[in-house]
Amino acid sequence: MRNQPATDPRPVVLFDGHCNFCNGTVRWTALRDPLARLRFAPLRSSAARRTVALADPHLDFDALPDSIVLVDAAGVHTASTALLRIARHLGFPYPALAAVARVVPRPLRDAAYRAFARKRYGWFGRTDECPLPPTGIAARFLEED
Repeated sequence: MRNQPATDPRPVVLFDGHCNFCNGTVRWTALRDPLARLRFAPLRSSAARRTVALADPHLDFDALPDSIVLVDAAGVHTASTALLRIARHLGFPYPALAAVARVVPRPLRDAAYRAFARKRYGWFGRTDECPLPPTGIAARFLEED
């Protein structure tokens, strides 16, 4: 894994590295990001902490949800908003689907997101350690300090 400079403007997806569903979703997302715009880091890593601190120094990192966070030029996004912003970077039809989904009020989107997030370990399991990223996308993962 290469250390990505702090000045790299590409968005960073922070994910639960112990969640099997989340790890699979990162691989799925990377394959559908044809321009390799998205970078990745496990949420409970020093790389994630550093990324959030650079984006919003006043944000309490430990108060972030344990599922998914997107850090981009517009700030730090969580829950359904993070998912919809990630979809903007993927190939067709995902940006169009995200645009349609934005008409659903955020409280409803986030409630559905939280309901799924609460069940994800039971449905998909978890690992004790964050697995190594697949070779094809390893360079897009932020390096630990």
